[in-house]
Amino acid sequence: MREKLRIIISGGGTGGHIFPAIAIANAIKNFEPDADILFVGAEGRMEMERVPAAGYPIKGLPICGFDRKNLLRNFSVLWKIWKSQRMAKGIIKEFKPMAAVGVGGYASGPTLNQCASMGVPCLIQEQNSYAGVTNKLLAKKAKKICVAYDGMEKFFPAERIENLGNPVRQALLETKLSREEAATKLGLDPKKPILLIVGGSLGALTLNESVLQHLDMVEEANVDILWQTGKYYIESIRQQLSQRKPIANLKATDFISDMGAAYRAADLVIGRAGASSISEFCLLGKPVILVPSPNVAENHQYHNAMALVNKDAAIYVADAEARGKLLRTALDTISDKQQLQSLSANILKLAKHNSAEEIAKRVIELARQQH
Repeated sequence: MREKLRIIISGGGTGGHIFPAIAIANAIKNFEPDADILFVGAEGRMEMERVPAAGYPIKGLPICGFDRKNLLRNFSVLWKIWKSQRMAKGIIKEFKPMAAVGVGGYASGPTLNQCASMGVPCLIQEQNSYAGVTNKLLAKKAKKICVAYDGMEKFFPAERIENLGNPVRQALLETKLSREEAATKLGLDPKKPILLIVGGSLGALTLNESVLQHLDMVEEANVDILWQTGKYYIESIRQQLSQRKPIANLKATDFISDMGAAYRAADLVIGRAGASSISEFCLLGKPVILVPSPNVAENHQYHNAMALVNKDAAIYVADAEARGKLLRTALDTISDKQQLQSLSANILKLAKHNSAEEIAKRVIELARQQH
């Protein structure tokens, strides 16, 4: 009888790292239902809540990033890295993984370093078109490097790269609603063009201000707008909206729980350019205006966006210019049916299907080769 699989998955920090990690774990479980999967994350980060909620055990390391502004604080960072390496070694000795997966984020550094030095085969999954520091360092020791964009040999050894795309939230692909049903469910008018504005679960100040500064333009437009503001901004936005007469075609909410319905209803989306979001837009064939966040490592959202824009698969608006031109660009685009069809057709060509399943197969192969 074959030995039961034991796999470590490490990384996190943001939804863009955590969603793919959980999708890969679920796919491994579909192939090998009795597999033991252990996550290793960073204490105090989002994965410590999201992973147990998805049904998997997780161990936390005290790891954090370097403080580039206050160098003296980095003495404690170095100590945390050393402690995290020690703890990771203990976790690996106890769990005895047959393979390890790194999805980027602080925790994957010490975990995969220790796995590689202890002879555990490693696979890394790089979501972005511009590789993160942790994954660039880990690539030297990884047996397999799964990417989501072409041209990644500038960061990684070409012979170990495979472009399998980014795993996405399965629920988005499984919605059975028609556009009309989705719009009605969300309280929108299916007879009107629908614009969806999403700045991630926390919200994006630039996107929010791009709407707030042009409320007269919103009111005059023959378009319904569903606007996810993020939880940090909803109270101040509600207060500002309450100081004027209600705008019937604007629906502001802090969080959209059914993103599958929101995407199905939308004719055009405005969003940031995180890797997970872009993979979702591609698989769903959504026309999109991308406003990359300037507040991310290595400016990777700009590079993600340009990979689409250069193939006429998305429209780009710079964060610094968004308050002045974003809403006007969106209203001009949503009224141009030919442009919407062209954007949709071009972005669909970039979709990678079954990413989680394909990555899971590679992980299982690595594990079985050793045992």
